Order: sequence, then structure tokens, then C-alpha cells
Amino acid sequence: MIRAIVIYGALAGAIVIGVMMLGMTMVLDGYETGLAQHILGYLIMIIALSLIFVAVKRHRDRVLGGVIKFWPALGMGLAISAVAGVVYVVVWEIYLAATDYAFIGQYVAVQIDARRAAGASEAELQEFAASMQALAESYENPLFRTGITFLEIFPVGALVSLVSAGLLRNPKLLPARRG
Repeated sequence: MIRAIVIYGALAGAIVIGVMMLGMTMVLDGYETGLAQHILGYLIMIIALSLIFVAVKRHRDRVLGGVIKFWPALGMGLAISAVAGVVYVVVWEIYLAATDYAFIGQYVAVQIDARRAAGASEAELQEFAASMQALAESYENPLFRTGITFLEIFPVGALVSLVSAGLLRNPKLLPARRG
């Protein structure tokens, strides 16, 4: 089971961070943000983390004879989510180091420009810029940065784990093929 957790977790994390970094490099300014980008990012996470369902089902069918209880299934899913989160964080940190940590400056600039384009007053822009600068300063701390990076992906994995465990505890759902 440990082998499956590591393989499926590493694969899910690599898919998520790989697709997201590919998307970031295809944007001319390096990074744009908005509701559509956030939705796309979380959709990518859900698709990649669907490997949790595949891993738990495979473990249920091949190792446990077609039956798994909720808590062991949830535990396996959460472990896969944790591995995916670690891979996501490690690759993101490598990317940041390779780009001289330029991401947060670009992110702050894009956010401020978006507020300006939305018609925010000068006072609102000053207040928002100060809050974004505080975020940028916090982001320089590796513990803060890795923590929030991990928390981008892990809750999605936890949700997929809950759904997978709830569904796969029923041995009649997608039973193993005999043959």
C-alpha cells in the first residue's frame, strides 16, 4: 500500500504542478489571475487527484478482495493527498528558486492592476497595495510560503478522498472484474 500511495501521490502532484506551470509560462506577462484561472486550477487538481479513487479501488480489488472499509480508504486517500501536496510544494519551490522568486512580485502587480482596472479609488488602491505588500513580505518566509502552497492542494485531495472512501466502501460499486 505504501508503494501505491507514493506512486499515485507523486503522479497526482506532478500532473497538477506541471500543468499549472505550463499554463503560467504560456501567459505573456508570466502570470495572470482571475476567477477563470482559479476555477481552471482547481479543476486540474480535481482531475489529477481523481487518481485517489483509482488507487483506492485498485487496492480494494487487488489486495483486499473487493472490500474496503471507509476509514482505511479515507486514510489511503489522505496519504496520497499528502504525498501529492509535498510534490506540489517541492516542485513549486524549485520553480521559485529558478525564477529568482519573481512570482510574488508579478502576482502583486497583477492584483493591483486588476483593482485599478475595476475602478477602485486611489484610497482603496493604497490600502489594497499595502495589504498586498504585507502578503509579499509574508511570502518571503519559507514556512509561510510552503504552508499556503500545501494548503492549495491538500483540501482538494481531502475532499476527493472523502468521496472516494464513501463510494468505494460499497463493494457493489464498480466490482472487480472476474476473469
